[in-house]
Parts: sequence; structure tokens; C-alpha cells
Amino acid sequence: MPFDAEALGDLLARVNAALNLTSLLLLLAGFYFIRRGMVTRHRVCMLSAVGASALFLVLYVTRFSLTGTHRFAGVGAARTVYLTILFTHMVLAVVIVPLILRLLFLAHRERFSEHRRLARWTWPMWLYVSATGLIVYAMLYQVYGFVD
Repeated sequence: MPFDAEALGDLLARVNAALNLTSLLLLLAGFYFIRRGMVTRHRVCMLSAVGASALFLVLYVTRFSLTGTHRFAGVGAARTVYLTILFTHMVLAVVIVPLILRLLFLAHRERFSEHRRLARWTWPMWLYVSATGLIVYAMLYQVYGFVD
């Protein structure tokens, strides 16, 4: 049976959407737990969100190397909305990586007041990246499709 890069790429896109959803839910749970003083549960959720996001990155690079970019098939307002969401998603996805690494460092060093200050900015950006990753997937693979 021959290797089918497109089929694997489609599978990886679905897995990545699931990882984005996982990250989003873990971020929400982590927020819930820290607001209630449940630090251990918060830590587990946030480290799991880091793991899901890191796995997403590895699989995204793998998918991209197999199938490259896909041109969005929607037109008009749908295309404008898609490109706006995609652009903001991509920019913030790059921005949050060093912020997340800094948060991990601060938590590890038990510098919680600094961690809290930075998390107030990083958490909503990370949540946005996870949510918009799902929207990009839905628009590109489920609603409008793409052009090879």
C-alpha cells in the first residue's frame, strides 16, 4: 500500500483540532481551579495544556512538511474573516511561546506574584490562539474547504 501524504495530512489536521480543543478546555479548567485556590489541580491543567500545545506544534510542523499550505476556498467577506482570524492567530501563536516559557520558569522558581501578573496577559492570548485554531480548522477543512 503506497504512502498517502494527503490522507495523513488530513488526519493530522483533525488531531491538531482536537489538541487545540484540549488546550482550550485545560486552560479554562486551570483558570477555574486557580480562582478557587486549588493550586495542584491548576498546575496539572496548565502543564497538560503546555503538553497539548507542544504536541500540536510538532504535529503541525509534520503536517505542513507533508502537505504544505492550503489556499482557503471561501470568497468575499468569508475570506476576509478567515484571513483576519488566521493572521491574528499566527501572530499571537508566536508571541505566546516565550511568554508561556517565562510563566513556567516563574512558577518553577515559585515567583508567583510575577507569574500572576504575566499570566493575566498570557492566558487570554493563549485561549484566543486555541479557540481561533479551532475556527481556522473549521473554516478551512469543514465549511469552505481549500484549493490545492
